[in-house]
Amino acid sequence: MFRDAIKVVKEKDPAIKGTAEVLLYPSFWATIFHRVAHYCYKKKRYFIARLISQISRFLTGIEIHPGARIGKGFFIDHGMGVVIGETCEIGDNVLLYQGVTLGGTGKDTGKRHPTVGDNVMIGSGAKVLGPVVIGSNSKIGAGSVVLKDIPPNSTAVGVPARCTTREEGEIQLHPSDTLDQVRISDPVSQDIRDLSERLKIIEKILVKMSESKVK
Repeated sequence: MFRDAIKVVKEKDPAIKGTAEVLLYPSFWATIFHRVAHYCYKKKRYFIARLISQISRFLTGIEIHPGARIGKGFFIDHGMGVVIGETCEIGDNVLLYQGVTLGGTGKDTGKRHPTVGDNVMIGSGAKVLGPVVIGSNSKIGAGSVVLKDIPPNSTAVGVPARCTTREEGEIQLHPSDTLDQVRISDPVSQDIRDLSERLKIIEKILVKMSESKVK
């Protein structure tokens, strides 16, 4: 468990200079604490599980409910303010930035938190709320609020988030490996460009119609 957690931090953060430095990373300790807390949770030792998660929250600023299921290769960059709810399911090789919330929307019972696929990157301050599904190999832009399912191989941005299909070349790269939360496609800008092109076509048609009437 320790070896895998150390490997993930060294692979994901280009700023790290040595193995000993990993011990200073809140993401490292939050992941270790959660593995132990989740084990206790599965054994129905709920008080001990919550106690471990609260100690982790106090030490790291990262709150992960012990009931959350998290896959391999999980990494939180910086991490302060990250919240992960009880019924969250997170796949392998997922990257979260600081301030991310994977939360619920009320007092519903059962599955009430997000399901995140493999190789997903969620940018700083993004909020994913309710039992939505984030498809594998997708990217959530910083500050976005996701309230609906996001298909695989998509980028979602905005409040509420809208998704756009990523370019074919981008799909070959896992967002969680690139750590790039800046160069993302913007569906709103694309809509504006499409409207502009349509207006130009309409203007040309109107000009031709007016010219034909004059003749």
